[in-house]
Parts: sequence; structure tokens; C-alpha cells
Amino acid sequence: MTDQVLNEDISVEDFHDTATAIIREVGKVIVGQDDVVRHVLICVIAGGHALLEGVPGLGKTSLIRALGHVLDLRFSRIQFTPDLMPADVTGTNIMEEDSDGRRAFRFQPGPVFANLILADEINRATPKTQSALLEAMQEKTVTVANQTYRLEPPFFVLATQNPLEMEGTYPLPEAQLDRFMFKIDVKFPTPTELVAILGRTTGIETGHAEQAANGQRIIAMGNLVRKVPIATHITDYVARLTIATHPDSDTASDMVKRYVRYGSSPRGAQSLILGAKINALLAGRFNVSFDDVKAVAPAALRHRLLLNFEGQAEGITTDQVITELLGKVAQQ
Repeated sequence: MTDQVLNEDISVEDFHDTATAIIREVGKVIVGQDDVVRHVLICVIAGGHALLEGVPGLGKTSLIRALGHVLDLRFSRIQFTPDLMPADVTGTNIMEEDSDGRRAFRFQPGPVFANLILADEINRATPKTQSALLEAMQEKTVTVANQTYRLEPPFFVLATQNPLEMEGTYPLPEAQLDRFMFKIDVKFPTPTELVAILGRTTGIETGHAEQAANGQRIIAMGNLVRKVPIATHITDYVARLTIATHPDSDTASDMVKRYVRYGSSPRGAQSLILGAKINALLAGRFNVSFDDVKAVAPAALRHRLLLNFEGQAEGITTDQVITELLGKVAQQ
């Protein structure tokens, strides 16, 4: 990929038109789930990773497959199971013998060497295997036997997981959770949406999405996001909101002090800023408002707030804590 392509400039109108086309084409395959599609697209444009959580059968895997097709990206699926090993994800060195009988090691790349990685049911693998993705998600590199290999941009991990209370699941390590830009809750469809799903999946006619963009365009859209200015008072609000998630902070709300064990990391604030910028661009605006921050706050923070024992025992959700925070932290 040339520097000229990586530095391609697009306008706000081009950004909006491309994003609209992507959402429209994905909608030919996925019924409803508008917020889910929008938040996944925000992660992809930002160059981040998304974690989709919901019970089986809600179309999480189908959505990611459809997005890979619409974006014409090199797609790779990793089915996480309890017996999956780290080398099954990253790749390994294998011994080869040439025609002269000489033996040498050659690196065999794993499925992580693609543009769009579907980590399906990621919490069904052991934490050891889950952590194999840590370096790839943060540094966009893979290290095997002291040799580092760079992953070709764009690179995204879109992972699905079932609720932890379901049988045969493992909690994701906190360090890995923090590397996901958004955690997106996939809700059960409405009766109207369910009727449309049944009609689309049990008959002869099935939805088919067309390509609406490619990797170069996604990179260009991400470059435009970095150029969006953000007012000082918005950045200050994001900083105060992030600090208020920590129970030892003077600005922490009552729910945070009572139910939260650890608050958001600086990555949470970065996700809020980038997500808010993209949310504004999706609306055709080149300026970021408080409402843009609030629109992405639950997805950016819900997996970064760790509840204490009391919060878990009383059935408190991180979304409830975030809702209270958004009402308590002043917009100045």
C-alpha cells in the first residue's frame, strides 16, 4: 500500500456518503440492529476493535461477515474453543527440508494475518489463548521466536462473546478488554424485526450486500477523523467524565463510590474522543458536541468499569453507573 493511498484526502461529504453506503449495504443482510451497526462502523473507521456481546443466534457473526464483504477486506475467522492454542492464532515456525536435504525453520502465518479478524465466541477459549491477541490489537505486530512480523493495515479485531453466566465461558483478561474500543450489547430483535428476519432467512430470497468501500477508503476516513477539531471544553468534559469513573476521585458519583472497584483507563478517554468525532462526521458535521460524547459513552466505558463485590451482588450494571455519571458530570 503506497504512501499516496494512505494519505488520500476525502471531504466530509465523501465521508458521510461512504458511511451511509456501508450502513445501507450491511442492512441488506442484517435486519435492525442500527445502533450495533453504527458502533461497529465507528470502531472500524477509528482503527479500533469491537467486542459484541449477546446470546447466540442474534446475528453477531453474520454482521461481521457482511461488513467484511462490504468493505472488500481480507477476512479471517477464528473459532475460539477451550482447546485452541496461542500458535493457532498467531502462527508458528515449522521445519522444512529443501531439495538438497537441508533443513530450516519457516514461519507459517496464523489466521491473525488478515485485515478483518472475526474472533468468534472469544470467551470460550482459555485466558492464555485470548491473550495471544494482545500484541496484535495494540501494536499491530506479531512476535514469534523473537522475530516480529508487522500486520498489514487496515487491521481490526471484531470479537463476539456470549454472556459470562452461560456454560463453558471464561472471563476476558482486563488488559484485553481495555484494548477493545467499544463493547457493544446486541439486543434481542423487536417483534417486527423478528418477522423480517424470519422472512429473509427461511425463504428462497436472501439479502446480498455489495461492496461499498475498501481498505484504502477506510484508512482515508480514519485520517479525516484525526483532522476534526475538538473544542477545549469538550476535551475537558471527557477528561472529567473519565476521572469521575474512579471511586477514589473527589468527583466520583455515589454509585461509583459504592459499586465500582476500578474506573476507566486513558484508553477509555481516547475512545470517547475518537468515537465522538466519528459520530459528528456521520451526522455530516465537522464539529463535536457534548451529545456526540454521550452517544458513544456507554459503548466506550461499559467494559472499562469493574464492579466490586457489592455491585455484582446487587445486580448493578455498568450502564446504570454510566447513566448516572452522564447526569452528574457538569458540562462546562
